[in-house]
Amino acid sequence: MRTVLTRTHDNCEFHMIPLKINSFNHMKYLQEINSPDDLKKLSIEQLETVCDDLREFIIEQLSLNPGHFGSSLGTVELTVALHYLYQTPYDRLVWDVGHQAYSHKILTGRRDLFSTNRKLGGLSGFTNPKESEYDTFIAGHASTSISAALGMAVAATINKEVDRHVVAIIGDGSMTGGLAYEGLNNVCSQPNNLLIILNDNNMSIDNNVGGIQDYLVKLTTSSKYNRFRNTVYQGFKRRNLISEKDKNIVLRFNNSMKSLITKEQNLFEGFNIRYFGPVDGHDLRGLIRILTNIRDMQGPKLLHIKTVKGKGYKPAEKAATIWHAPGLFNKETGERFVKNQKNQPQLYQDVFGHTLVEMAKKNDRIVGVTPAMPTGCSMTYMMEEFPDRAFDVGIAEAHAVTFSAGMAKEGLIPFCNIYSSFMQRAYDQVIHDVALQKLKVIMCLDRAGLVGPDGPTHHGVFDLAYMRPVPHLVIAAPYNEHELRNLMHTAVYGNEGPFVIRYPRGQGEIQEWQNEPQILPIGKGRKLKKGKDIALLSLGAIGNNAAKAITEAEKMGISVAHYDMVFLKPIDEELLRKIARKFKQIITVENGVITGGLGSAVIEFLSDNNLHDIQVHRIGFPDEFVTHGSIPELQQITGIDASGILKQITKVYEEMKADQSIPPSSATSADSIEIIPDRLIIK
Repeated sequence: MRTVLTRTHDNCEFHMIPLKINSFNHMKYLQEINSPDDLKKLSIEQLETVCDDLREFIIEQLSLNPGHFGSSLGTVELTVALHYLYQTPYDRLVWDVGHQAYSHKILTGRRDLFSTNRKLGGLSGFTNPKESEYDTFIAGHASTSISAALGMAVAATINKEVDRHVVAIIGDGSMTGGLAYEGLNNVCSQPNNLLIILNDNNMSIDNNVGGIQDYLVKLTTSSKYNRFRNTVYQGFKRRNLISEKDKNIVLRFNNSMKSLITKEQNLFEGFNIRYFGPVDGHDLRGLIRILTNIRDMQGPKLLHIKTVKGKGYKPAEKAATIWHAPGLFNKETGERFVKNQKNQPQLYQDVFGHTLVEMAKKNDRIVGVTPAMPTGCSMTYMMEEFPDRAFDVGIAEAHAVTFSAGMAKEGLIPFCNIYSSFMQRAYDQVIHDVALQKLKVIMCLDRAGLVGPDGPTHHGVFDLAYMRPVPHLVIAAPYNEHELRNLMHTAVYGNEGPFVIRYPRGQGEIQEWQNEPQILPIGKGRKLKKGKDIALLSLGAIGNNAAKAITEAEKMGISVAHYDMVFLKPIDEELLRKIARKFKQIITVENGVITGGLGSAVIEFLSDNNLHDIQVHRIGFPDEFVTHGSIPELQQITGIDASGILKQITKVYEEMKADQSIPPSSATSADSIEIIPDRLIIK
C-alpha cells in the first residue's frame, strides 16, 4: 500500500490515507506481516523468504522515494532474527541512528506507510517513540545506543523486570564516537544483562570470519558450555573460593588466554564485556542460533556481526559511499537519476570545497578536518589534492574541534567543517578548547538552517543562538557564494581568532561563483536596498527570500529597506543606530530559532541603548522542533519563504498605517516585540 497526504491549510495538520500499490506482487510473506508476532508463526525457511521480500520492498520503495539505502539492506537478517526471538516492544531494541532501521519499521506495523518515509506528514527517517511503541529511543545522531540501552537495562533491574531484555545495535562507524566508549566503560560497572550487537560493515576490528573464530563462536555461545561454565563458577562461589570482585579477574584471565590462543586482542574484553564473534550477519539460521544461546546469559555481552552495506543489490555493494543515500534510481539497472547541474548554481558545500583547495595551494598552513562527512561537505576535494593536509576523524565531532585546536596552537590554520546540528555535540570543545584560548580555528557549519527530509535531529537551527554567547567568536553567514568565499578569506587573513561561518544545504544563488575574494571588515553589515517605510534585516542566504518578498512589497506600494547584517557577532552597532534613527518598524529574518538569534541581538541592542520606541518583528522558528519534509515545504509552513516574509511585511505595514495617529512615544517595551505564531509543529 501507499499513502496520500492531505493538509488542512489553516492549522497545518497532516493526515495519511493508505492506498493500494503493487509492491507485493512478487512477495510471498511480507504482505501478511503486520507485527513481529506474525514472524513468530513462520519457519526458518519462511523467514529467509521474508528477508528476500524485505530487500525487494526496500529497493523498490527507495528507488521512488529516496532515503538511507545501504545500511538498511545490510541489517535485514539481523532485524528479522531480533524480532523473531525477542518479545518486542516489551523487550527493548535500541538502534544507533535510524539508517539501519528501515526493516524494523516495515516489520512493526509501518509497512503500508513506508512510501511516506521522510516526507512532510509521513514517517520519520529515524526511529522515534512518538511514531511507534517499537521505537524505544530517538536515533538521529550517532553513538547514543549503548548509553541509552544501558540506562534501560539498569531501569529494568531497579524496576524488577527481570525478564526484560535490552539490545543495543550499533554500527562500526558509530563506534568511532566517544560517547560509545563512555557507555562501554560504564557497562561493566553496573549490574545488567545488556546485549550489544556491533554491526561491522567496514571497519576492521577483528579478522574476517575464519576457522578458529567459527570454532570459538560455536563453543562460547553453546548452551552446554555456558551451563558448565556457570556451574563451575557457582561451585567456587559456594565454597567461598571466588567472590564477585574476583569474577572480573577470572574473566580478564579467560580473555587473556583466549587472546593468547587466537593471537588476537579484543578491545571489548578489556571492558570486561563477554565478546562473541565475528559472525556472518547475513546467515539468518546462524544468527538465530547464536542469539538464542546468549539471550539469557547473565552480565553484559557483545555480539560482533559482519555485514555488507547494500547487501542484495550489486550496485550498492560495489559503491557503499554513493549508495548510502543515493537519491532516485532505476532499480532494474542501478542508474541513479542525478540532477543536471549544468547552468545551475553550485552547491554551497562545493563552493566551500573548491575554495578551500584554492586557498590551500597558496597557503601551506591551511588544513581541513571533518568528522565522517568528507563527501557531504566536499572536503573530498582537499583530500584528493592534499591528502596529508585533510583529515576525516570519523564520527567524533568533539575530537574534530579539539584536534583542530591542537593544530591551531602550533600555527596551522584548520578549517573544521561540521554539520550545524552535529556541532552541538562539540559545544564544550568550542568554548573550552577554542574560544577560551582564542585559537585560530575556522569552524564552517554546513547544513545550517532547515535541511529537509532528515528532520528535527538534523535541522541546523540552533547554532546562531548557541554560538552567540561564547566570547571571542566571530560569527558570520554568507548571502551568496561570493560572500562565502569572502568570509573564508576574511577568516584566514582578516582575523586572528576563532571564526564561525554558517551556510545552508543546497544550491547557491549565482552561476558565476568564482569571484576575486575580498577581506571583509569584521562586524560590518551592508545596505542592499533603500526604503522608507520598514527596515528588514536579514542574516545569511535566507536574505534572498527576503529580497523576493521586498520586490513584491514594492509592487504593492510598500517601501522596504533591506540590510544584510553579514555578521551576527560582532553585530554592526553603527548600522543599527542608523536604522533606529530612521525606522520605527524593523523586521528581522533568520534561518534559525528566534530565541537568541539575530532578532534577539537586535532587541538587546535597542534595549541597551534605550531605543524603546521601535517595534521589532522577528521571523524565524518559535520554541518548537520543526518536522521533516522538503526544504520548500518547511520554509512555507514556518513562514520564512518569500510569501511568508511578504505576509509579515504587509501585516506590519497595515498596522503601521492604522497607528499613524498614535505618537511613537506611546509604545511600551511590553508591546514592542512580536513573535511569529507557531506554524510547524512537533508536539
